[in-house]
Amino acid sequence: MSPAATRSAPVVTGLGVIAPSGLGVGEFWPAVRDGHLALAPIGRFEPNPYPVTVAGEVAGFEPAGWVEPRITVQTDRFTHFALAAADLALRDAVLHPAAVEPFEFGVMTASYSGGVEFGQREIEQLWRHGPEHVGPYQSIAWFYAACSGQVSIGNGLRGPSGVLVADEAGGLDALAAAGSELRRGARAMLVGGAEAPFCPYALCCQLGLGLLSTSGDPATAYQPFTERAGGFAPAEGGAMLVVEDAGAAHRRGADVKAVVAGHGATYTGRRRFDRSAQGLLRAATAALTEAGLTPDDVDAVFLDAMADPHADAAEAEALRLLLGERANRVPVTAPKAGYGRCYAAAAVLDVATAVLALEHGLVPPTPGVRDCRFDLDLVTGVARPVDLRTVLVLSRGVYGGNSALVLRHPESPTSGGM
Repeated sequence: MSPAATRSAPVVTGLGVIAPSGLGVGEFWPAVRDGHLALAPIGRFEPNPYPVTVAGEVAGFEPAGWVEPRITVQTDRFTHFALAAADLALRDAVLHPAAVEPFEFGVMTASYSGGVEFGQREIEQLWRHGPEHVGPYQSIAWFYAACSGQVSIGNGLRGPSGVLVADEAGGLDALAAAGSELRRGARAMLVGGAEAPFCPYALCCQLGLGLLSTSGDPATAYQPFTERAGGFAPAEGGAMLVVEDAGAAHRRGADVKAVVAGHGATYTGRRRFDRSAQGLLRAATAALTEAGLTPDDVDAVFLDAMADPHADAAEAEALRLLLGERANRVPVTAPKAGYGRCYAAAAVLDVATAVLALEHGLVPPTPGVRDCRFDLDLVTGVARPVDLRTVLVLSRGVYGGNSALVLRHPESPTSGGM
């Protein structure tokens, strides 16, 4: 057996978060833990006459201090988020890129919308003034891989690098892809995703989904699993994680936050929420099998929470089929209801939150929600103390992707692994 094949499960050693609920784990976790509502009226542009007026914006973020000025002008806001989150993750992991052989340190990100704001600005220049006024960076700033490229270049990383454009479930798939690279010989990976989908062009594209909430009240704009569910509030932001080979992390004395134990993915077809119950079920079962676990081992579930009545019903059905008689006793939650759904970054933010939940022994609440129309133990109001050993994270895309990820407490016995 090759040395790469004998490597242990990937572990999370660093978290970097740029979200509507806060910049950095120090701001983000208390806000999520306490059920803080970070949704607000859109302020980055005049939302009228668009029907969607409430979103999760990252207030107070400016690239200065996070991104070199020469890079700022070449890149879109979503890349600024990724660069800042990567810097925070490396600091949290106490890992300087120079301490790792550059060909053994890679980057894997997920993207849904790319650099839409930068693209709109350059298209406006084209139509108003002509092609000679379109900047040279238009060719790269909008590109889905811009985050992976800039994070790699900025940190001198020459290891495996890629981007997954795999709908909203791509955030979990990116972690699985990073695990594959670690098994093939990489020592560490920066993994995550970022989105900045707030400009008129981007909003028009999102309206075509037919899934966005049109509520003008931030307190009721995102109400998953309730009778009032009427779509989700979109959001910007993202997260990056340092994921390392467990052996390498142990040798350098890293503080391991969680074990990435298993992943599963399925495809059930565009907008086929009637089929997504089986898709989520099979993805979750595959993830648990890869982790060497059973549904009885699941201590909490972080929900996809699309806030579409059919999609919510399908997710509840998937949990009923997966957990059986425990379905109404296992705590489930959707913290993103407080800050919005960040597309490909949504699942990565859920993973970051789940890692923090494992660390603190708390399942954060679903903000703004006080009831649940399904027979599920939805955590609402305040965070719930739970002896967390195994957490399941679910993610789903409107174009048919379903993914599940199993995270384990670092002190839990591991019988499997990606």
